[in-house]
Amino acid sequence: MSGAARPHLVAVVAFDGVQLLDVTGPAEVFTTANGHGGRYDVRIVSVTGQDVRTSGGIRLGVDGTLGGLPGRLGTLLVPGRRDWQRAVDDDALTSGVRDLAGRSRRVASVCAGAFVLAEAGLLNGRRAATHWRLAGELSTAYPAVKVESDPLFVRDGHVITSAGITAGMDLALALVEEDHGAGPARDTARELVVFMARPGGQSQFSARLRPREAEHPAVRAAMDAVSADPGGAHTPVTLARLGKVSVRHLSRLFRGETGLSPAQYIESVRLEAAQALLTSGTGPIEAVADEAGFGSAETMRRAFQQTLGLSPTHYRARFRTTTTTTTTTTATATTAAAADTFELGDEGRTDHLG
Repeated sequence: MSGAARPHLVAVVAFDGVQLLDVTGPAEVFTTANGHGGRYDVRIVSVTGQDVRTSGGIRLGVDGTLGGLPGRLGTLLVPGRRDWQRAVDDDALTSGVRDLAGRSRRVASVCAGAFVLAEAGLLNGRRAATHWRLAGELSTAYPAVKVESDPLFVRDGHVITSAGITAGMDLALALVEEDHGAGPARDTARELVVFMARPGGQSQFSARLRPREAEHPAVRAAMDAVSADPGGAHTPVTLARLGKVSVRHLSRLFRGETGLSPAQYIESVRLEAAQALLTSGTGPIEAVADEAGFGSAETMRRAFQQTLGLSPTHYRARFRTTTTTTTTTTATATTAAAADTFELGDEGRTDHLG
């Protein structure tokens, strides 16, 4: 977009119960980018044109109605609310979003805003992201949507959906980079003191999604044994013996009742144990790997990288509870990680475009 072009109109749809940061986070990114070469006209609108009351009880002023926007929009941004059902039950909201989407160059959502897009039929057959806690609900409520639970945001054609709350800022920075290049996006990120391209996906922030409760006694016995001693010498063979069934039968039972194989369940419990050890203690990585049952630091590193998208060392630096004596060290490590990320430029962005 050239400097002589008209400002890029960003319409943010607000409604009662909306998450405040879903709205203000991306808006702050776009308006901050205006100081680094951007040309964004950000307007917050509601169905009625009246102010809205956000999820935190804060009143949010709006600039007008959905119908009062110009004929052509640059970006339509739809935030979410915790009880998404209330939003999708608002026919005026979903129909208004559907109309605006038809005259927008691109459409985006933040967190549970994906449910509004789905209700409007805008995600049918598309890949989409939402908050990790809501991914299963989105998939169940809208089976035509191809839900991805880990990415911070996903782009499918001209529709971009993002994960929970602050991921809306990641999305907005990606759009600034798309419009103006890596330089202005990097300068905007630095001014806001955020990652230009945050390392890892949502899974690093989520609690492990526990398998469903098992009914078969052989599966329950196996799960109890692994949970009680993650570092034990558990294998599909030892678990099958414990449940007095064959390895093949235990595997069928496990998949039918938990969605995981016995080996996958063992690794998931060990991963959870390692996460707890990393955030609560100061022991070396090798000791954590041994206590959690991984056997070697390299095996644990591969499990962390594959499942969480970051190494055990980075996981500890990011999530460990600190005291005042360690705050400076942790902050320095985080700043260094952010500085490294800023230098990724276009390559760092690619991983997060789904």
